[in-house]
Amino acid sequence: MKTLEILFKTLPQKGKVTWIGVRPERRAEMLIVDAVEAKTQYGLTGDRYAGRSGNRQVTLIQTEHLPVIASTLGLESVDPPLLRRNICISGINLLALKDKQFQIGEVILEYTGLCHPCSFMEETFGPGGYNAVRGHGGINARVIQSGIIRMGDEVSAI
Repeated sequence: MKTLEILFKTLPQKGKVTWIGVRPERRAEMLIVDAVEAKTQYGLTGDRYAGRSGNRQVTLIQTEHLPVIASTLGLESVDPPLLRRNICISGINLLALKDKQFQIGEVILEYTGLCHPCSFMEETFGPGGYNAVRGHGGINARVIQSGIIRMGDEVSAI
């Protein structure tokens, strides 16, 4: 095995769920929850993307990126609901989960791609909002094994 392959596969860090939210419909406010049900081939119960086919069943963002986005916008802080992602994770680099399955509590997810910002970031943060989130928008995933995701759950690569 080549050195770079070994480095990509070495991910001993464990993350932790720091925030969970679902959005019941387009443009609706995020509902902040302590736990959410994740269903195979469905997504998150109560979220607008639930039941749709595709790779965006769950959206995740790194908690560590929130201060970077805030700083870029000249703000003191940015609250997770403003970014419209489902789950904030701290302690693990989400980009290192590329091409991997990972576990959050009892749920198994699979990385499906980057979660790019949308034009709604301009409405939320004003001019430059889109570019402030660009590169820090997190990842998309699909549910491989159903279960409940809870605040504080451990996140680890499989």
